[in-house]
Parts: sequence; C-alpha cells; structure tokens
Amino acid sequence: MKLLIKIGGTLLDTAAMRDALALQIARLLADGHRCFVVHGGGKQMTRFLEERGIQSRFVNGLRVTTPETMDAVLKVLAGSVNQELVAALIRSGVRAVGLTGLDGGTVQAEQMDPELGAVGRVTGSDPELMTLLTGNGYLPVVACLAGDREGHFYNVNGDQMAVACAAAIRADRLIFLTDVAGVLDGAGKRLESLSVAGAADLIASGVAKGGMQAKLDAATSALRQGIGKVYIAPGMEDAVLVRVIAGESIGTRIGLEIEAATV
Repeated sequence: MKLLIKIGGTLLDTAAMRDALALQIARLLADGHRCFVVHGGGKQMTRFLEERGIQSRFVNGLRVTTPETMDAVLKVLAGSVNQELVAALIRSGVRAVGLTGLDGGTVQAEQMDPELGAVGRVTGSDPELMTLLTGNGYLPVVACLAGDREGHFYNVNGDQMAVACAAAIRADRLIFLTDVAGVLDGAGKRLESLSVAGAADLIASGVAKGGMQAKLDAATSALRQGIGKVYIAPGMEDAVLVRVIAGESIGTRIGLEIEAATV
C-alpha cells in the first residue's frame, strides 16, 4: 500500500517521539508498504523566533511570513526539524532523504496574499523525485516549504502540503498524525468515522475550527482528488501507524461516505 504520513511539528519536539515514530515507519516499510513523509514544525519555529525577540502573527491560522520568519522556515523547518527526523529514521534502519517541495520542483506554489508575506498557495506537484527515491529504496521526508520556477521560497500549510504530495503520488492512504485523539463531535466524543458531508457539518456548526477545520478541509480535498481514505490519528499513541493500517479503531477515518470499518 502507498502511504503518505503527515507528522505535526508538536510530535517531533522530543528525541523519544521522533525515535518512536521512526521505528513505526521502519516497520511499515519492512511490511512492504511504500511510504512518504511530510512534516510540520510550527512549534519549533515559534520558539526559534521568540528566542530572537520576534513575535509570530497569524491570520486565519496562517503564519504571516516576513523575511525574518522565512529565515526561521529555512533554518528550523527545512533544517533542524527535517534533519533530526531524518537522523531518527536512519537510526531505525531507514534510508531517509530530507527534502523540501522546492527540490526537483516537487511542490510548486505562488504567493497567497501580499499581506501574508511569503505564505504560499499550492499550484502544482510533481511526483518524479519522490517516486524515483522510493523506487530505489529511499524514504522521502518533505518539509512544508515549496517554491516556484524562479526559485522563490514559500511557507506552505503542512496539511495542504501533505495533500499535494499524496495526490501527486496517488497515495492509497493519507494519515495525519496529530496531538489530539481524532475528530470530536459537539459533545467532545471521538468520531470513529466521518463522511465529507459530516466534516462540512462540523465546520459549519463551529464544532471543528482552527487546526481541526484545516485538517478536515485538507482531508476533503484529498478524497476529492482520489485518495482512498484519510485518517486523523493521535501520534502519541503507541504503535499508532501500525494500528491504523491494521484497521484498529483509533483516531478518525474519513471517507467520501461513511463506510464499514475497513483499512
């Protein structure tokens, strides 16, 4: 099975969590799955900027990306966060390769809004480099940084980056690993499964907002681009990736329609 795994930055803030996730990915690869990884790093970037006296500003959940912020994106997201994850994967026996969307024109973007600075809207994706790597036994690990044909950098929302990569490689499954139990209903109960229509209802009612709204929007986009199923799962749970692929009820499974619990 072809799997795109998106790891939120909060889950990559300790060596123990990086190692735990790396071991799970190594197991999936050993089981014959073809894996691709996209990761965030917002928490680490905020800390980096605060240490330098720079306050982060957000508009509709998007980080306004000034030249100083883009410097953090390059040094932290595409630098230390990416390479620390690559190192953990290598310790687990995985031939990991750190990338950004700019490498090989893998994910192209354009400026979303001048008021947001260098925040990018994804305009296209090219699977050639990622496919070349996996076809030769390597694991692509992609930071949420895209570019255009003039070589400009853009800070791209991690969930949208994951969707772009998943659509490009025609992934069978897209798994968002987060720091929450899954999608919650109005009573705070985890939903085991959810349809696109149900996701829209949660957003319209205000139950799903902020980061969860962004994830549901991304999940809907992925499903409509042909991804078989999307999962939003708690990354801190033991063996979460293996359990999701085994069909265990963990997190929330999202499909075009509500289906029986199948992998």
